[in-house]
Amino acid sequence: MRAAFIEKLGPPENIRYGEIPAPRPGPTDVLVDVTVTTVNPVDTFVRSGLFRTPAEFPLVVSRDLVGTVAATGPSTPGFAVGDPVWSNSLGHGGRQGAAAEQAVVSADRLYHLPEGVDPDEAVAMVHPAATAHLGLFTHGRVRPGETVLVGGAAGNVGGALVVLAAEAGARVIATASAEDADYCRGLGAAEVLDYRDPELARRVRDISPRGVDAHLDTSGSNDLATAVDLLAPRGRIVLLAGARSRPVLPAGALYMKDCSIVGFVISHATSAELAEAATTVNRLLAAGRLRPRSTEVLPLSAAADVHRRMERGDLNGRRVLLRTGSGA
Repeated sequence: MRAAFIEKLGPPENIRYGEIPAPRPGPTDVLVDVTVTTVNPVDTFVRSGLFRTPAEFPLVVSRDLVGTVAATGPSTPGFAVGDPVWSNSLGHGGRQGAAAEQAVVSADRLYHLPEGVDPDEAVAMVHPAATAHLGLFTHGRVRPGETVLVGGAAGNVGGALVVLAAEAGARVIATASAEDADYCRGLGAAEVLDYRDPELARRVRDISPRGVDAHLDTSGSNDLATAVDLLAPRGRIVLLAGARSRPVLPAGALYMKDCSIVGFVISHATSAELAEAATTVNRLLAAGRLRPRSTEVLPLSAAADVHRRMERGDLNGRRVLLRTGSGA
C-alpha cells in the first residue's frame, strides 16, 4: 500500500511517500480503508522527536482518519465491513499512523461515524474536539454554571473549547482578535475580548468579578501569573499547549486561593477517556455543531510539505486534509 512514513525521527524532509507492506490486523483490531487523514501539531512533535513515544520504523505518520471498515478481527464486536468509522489516536504509543491507504485500529480506539456527517469535516474536527473535551471535563472538571476563559478561541482547539463549554452550560469568556469576535459569539461565547487589549486582565475581572473557574489558553504562552490572578477560589488552569514554554509559577497566590494547575496531552489519554470524548464528539458532529472554519484538501503525497508549512506557521489555523487515492 502507499503511505507517508518516516524511517527515522527528524525534519519534515524525512517523510517519504511510497509503498510499504499493508498492515495485518490482530484479533482485537479492525482493518480500515482510509479515506482521509489530516495533520496536527502533535504529529510534527512525534516526527521530530520532541514528543518521545515508542515507534517502530518505518513509522506511518498522522493520528486521525476517517474511512470504512475493510475487515474485522474475531474479537471486534460492533463493527462490520463497510461501516464508516473514525479514529484519532494512531501514530504514537507504538501504533502505526493514519497517513496510508489502510490502517489497523484497535477496536477500543475506533468509533462509528454518524450518518450524514461529511468525512472531511469529521476528520478536521475529531482531534480538536476530543482535546477540548478532555481539557474541559476530564482534567478541568468544568460544570454547568461555571465561567470558563478560553484563550485563542478562534483557533481549532479554541473554537471546539467554546462549543463544548457553552453546550455543557458553562459561561464562556473568549479571547481572540477583534475581527474574530462575531465568529466566537456564533460558537457560543457569552463575551469576546481582544487578546491584544493592554487592559485585557482588567476587562476579564469586570466581566467576572469573582474570577473564572477554568482557564484554558490554546496559544501556548502560558502566562501563569496573570492566569492565577484571574482565577476564582478553587479555579483550575488547564495547560494544553506550549511544549517549550517555561512560565513563572506564582505558587503563593495559587495555593492561597485553593487553585490548581494540571497539564495534559491527548496522547496520554486512556482508551476509556477517548471513548467518552468520542461520544460527545459524535453527538455534536451529528448536530452540525462541530465544523472546521477553513480547510485545504491535498493528496497524501503532500504530507512532508504540510508538516513543513505547519512548522513555519504558514497554515494560520487552516486544517489541511490529506486524501488517499480512493478518497481523492
